[in-house]
Amino acid sequence: MKSFFKIFVSVAMAIGFAINADADKYWEQKVSLYDHLPITENDIVFLGNSITDGGNFEELFKRSDVKNRGIRSDAIPGVIKRLDQVTKGHPRKIFLLIGINDVSHGLSVEALAKRYENLVDEIMKRTPETELYIQSVMPINNSFGIYKGLKGKENTVLQFNERIKKIAEDRDLKYIDLWQFLADSKGNLNRKFTNDGLHLTGPGYRVWTNGIREYLDE
Repeated sequence: MKSFFKIFVSVAMAIGFAINADADKYWEQKVSLYDHLPITENDIVFLGNSITDGGNFEELFKRSDVKNRGIRSDAIPGVIKRLDQVTKGHPRKIFLLIGINDVSHGLSVEALAKRYENLVDEIMKRTPETELYIQSVMPINNSFGIYKGLKGKENTVLQFNERIKKIAEDRDLKYIDLWQFLADSKGNLNRKFTNDGLHLTGPGYRVWTNGIREYLDE
């Protein structure tokens, strides 16, 4: 029995390490690609994790000046690490959406807010002429039962968004509440817009981009 348990643990750990290794390789692949796709001062950049990564914004907005700089599984420290790829081009606008993976890592609201604050301040310091738009962390829907790290984290997301909003207000930045577009009557990510409780399907991307379209030209 003990031998079986040791084998089970070893296999589970190996699977976990493989998943992490795949995520790291994907991050490196995307960063390497972005190294060859420089941002310019005329660009509008969407910066974030897999939710951003999955959006074909150039086609959704029907404009060539919109650039996607999302990377699957990324968290705030990862964005800071690759931030220079975006900020050295001094883009016209940045739409930031990040933090749900940090929530899944079990951090406190205070720690989450500190991370986010550091990222925002770093963006403003590196490219002060860029208009920075702060998008709320999107709602989640745990009824799918897929993302164990987000189980029971609904209140954490709500409290984190309150802190994000305050960070934006303190710096006179535009805060965009994405829940008005994506949440159902119970405050969950509407099942019309997702097939896993976290990521968006086509209708979700459509309602998101339609909801913020006015900000691209203001």
